Amino acid sequence: IYHELDNGVTRLYRVEDGIGTITINREAQRNAITPEAIRLFHVSLDEAEQDERVRVLTVTGGGDKAFCTGAQLSGATTTEGRDLFADYAALLDKLVRFPKPTVARVKGFCLAGGMGFMLACDIVIASDDARFGTPEVNVGLWPMMIGALIFRNVLQKKAMEMILLGERMTAAQAMVMGLVTRVVPAERLDEEVDRVLKALASKSPIGMRIGKQAFCGMANLPLPDALNYLSEKLKEVAATEDAMEGIVAFMEKRPPVFKGR
Repeated sequence: IYHELDNGVTRLYRVEDGIGTITINREAQRNAITPEAIRLFHVSLDEAEQDERVRVLTVTGGGDKAFCTGAQLSGATTTEGRDLFADYAALLDKLVRFPKPTVARVKGFCLAGGMGFMLACDIVIASDDARFGTPEVNVGLWPMMIGALIFRNVLQKKAMEMILLGERMTAAQAMVMGLVTRVVPAERLDEEVDRVLKALASKSPIGMRIGKQAFCGMANLPLPDALNYLSEKLKEVAATEDAMEGIVAFMEKRPPVFKGR
């Protein structure tokens, strides 16, 4: 683990047993984000992408009170604060397209921009005492960039109800809406997150990278084009050493040893 103090923002990023962890580390501010926090998040994502030790990435918040409560409102209307919007949008896109599996560990409040980080991850595991919402409407704002991910995850009517009312939701309500993938008792959160991360770290890195990139690439294609595109991507996966190892291991009834090639 290393801590990098940069203009008052501490960056927490660690790698252990194939698992990279990025912590939004502003516990006293409920992990509200600033332009500097966004910059450091970009840096950590880039490092995790290039680090061959990292097979899966998890994103979480410092402390137990919040995952992330969005942008720090005190600077949101300044020039610097408005510059954050484009950097935040670029970060969401980078996280969605991250070539390795991503897991959001959510405890406490997950609001506004924090919802964007959560929805940009492949899997979301939340404690049953977590609280979710898009409260921007209550201060005269609107969840713009977050909306691009909300509408890709939930039905439009439910999304508009959440956005227009700006009310907080329980983890159970978020689960029903499809915002999170699983909800567990708070005392079991770390156990469940660790279990999922270890399972993902055991898979073929190159297979998952090609697969994730393929799904991003086909998202808006017409059905015939999507099928043709994915058939080519399957050829690419099938030609890897990991695919051969996986098939041989299956036939030999043993666990595969994936090398990412």
